[in-house]
Amino acid sequence: MTDESLTTVAAPDARGRVAELRAIREEIGRGPSEKATAAQHAKGKLTARERIELLLDEGSFQEVEGLRRHRATGFGLETKRPYTDGVITGWGTVHGRTVFVYAHDFRIFGGALGEAHAQKIHKIMDMAIAAGAPLVSLNDGAGARIQEGVSALAGYGGIFQRNTKASGVIPQISVMLGPCAGGAAYSPALTDFVFMVRETSQMFITGPDVVKAVTGEEITQNGLGGADVHAETSGVAHFAYDDEESCLEEVRFLLSLLPSNNRENPPTSETEDPADRSGDALLDLVPADGNRPYDMRAVIEELVDDGEFLEVHERWATNIICALGRLGGQVVGIVANQPQSLAGVLDIHASEKAARFVQLCDAFNIPIVTLLDVPGFLPGVDQEHGGIIRHGAKLLYAYCNATVPRISVVLRKAYGGAYIVMDSQTIGADLTYAWPTNEIAVMGAEGAANVIFRRQIAAAEDPEATRARLVKEYKTELMHPYYAAERGLVHDVIDPAETRAVLIQSLAMLRTKHADLPARKHGNPPQ
Repeated sequence: MTDESLTTVAAPDARGRVAELRAIREEIGRGPSEKATAAQHAKGKLTARERIELLLDEGSFQEVEGLRRHRATGFGLETKRPYTDGVITGWGTVHGRTVFVYAHDFRIFGGALGEAHAQKIHKIMDMAIAAGAPLVSLNDGAGARIQEGVSALAGYGGIFQRNTKASGVIPQISVMLGPCAGGAAYSPALTDFVFMVRETSQMFITGPDVVKAVTGEEITQNGLGGADVHAETSGVAHFAYDDEESCLEEVRFLLSLLPSNNRENPPTSETEDPADRSGDALLDLVPADGNRPYDMRAVIEELVDDGEFLEVHERWATNIICALGRLGGQVVGIVANQPQSLAGVLDIHASEKAARFVQLCDAFNIPIVTLLDVPGFLPGVDQEHGGIIRHGAKLLYAYCNATVPRISVVLRKAYGGAYIVMDSQTIGADLTYAWPTNEIAVMGAEGAANVIFRRQIAAAEDPEATRARLVKEYKTELMHPYYAAERGLVHDVIDPAETRAVLIQSLAMLRTKHADLPARKHGNPPQ
């Protein structure tokens, strides 16, 4: 789409001017050429406008600065000044609520960011912040526009600054639908959620060619920064999907669970799932034997409305589950140990994953339900040298700093520092419950007996029999199901089948919770 293709003869009257405007808009809507559109589709990718149509409610999109063009010269740019400058910006609705969006158009300059392109993004970000509405970026760009030099590069600074300004104020969602390399990758990293599509989207700071030149390692783009790599290994991506249609449908679902901004509560939803529905299946889902694994997802499914929830970071740090769901129509964030993976221990990645999720929930007024079945922190040289103390403290800080309603339920094990960190009553949980299968203690009975009675066991004629007897005594004295309740460390021991009803009643009571924090610019969380 060149200047020449859109040059028209000045219309003699208002009707002629309107006809001229319509012709320009139609050509803008079609894009630079059928060939460019076909090339985009041949890569298995939708165009920017097709993506916006899938994301937003039908007919709701209102474009901003569709007539914008760059003013750069040199390297042939003065003869190539397409409208939109390679990015489509505007607003529309998702499930009837306002959402702002910008989408890179790879057909124009490869979606590369130039000065005008960046200014359009800056403007729509400012509008989203001012309106108090979510911002979704549909990323498919080739980085900074080299022909514009540092003027293009500086545009990223304005995006990063606004990402930070909007953090915790409006939900920010990055959808990766193509390449994202170099400094451009830092904008998604600053947002609340990152979605990726397999095979067609990649994120990395330095590409495969640079990696090979510097380290000698050969790797493909997907192997270095594809969707599965970031969903499973790096933790950069929260969600990964096989196609753009599924990805954008899940973005819509996520938006239905989030408030428009930090001054609002998440949207409620009517449900036919009874609040007092009995969860008898929980008695069979969770074995009383603390050494037997089970799938915590099945527990969550039994508790939430209609068994529906959205798991965040499903394939990264799988020993802990972070999910959004509803209880009695109210959105809640759920943090739960996963006994099926590493027995549900806390480690570096699990601590980071849960800490960020708790912070997100607190920022956007989402109550937090914590389900505990945790044997402790993962021991090992790698964990200690990797800074498990520092990383574990992130989760502790996040919980202690959260002012939203917080409810914890101990299903089985809750040992040592991990019990304290996982939103215990002593760090500020509003309500704490336990099942009759709970074991809340400094450590497991076997380990405790080996420490306390080491000499007695060693001196016994039958050490194994003595150890078994002392372990039983320790459990009877200090680990029976009502030990913590007797000391006021949990508010009540409940029937597992009543968990859903208890949670919904507790959330209703806490709905008007208000907490004042000491005056400060901001805290200094562990890094």
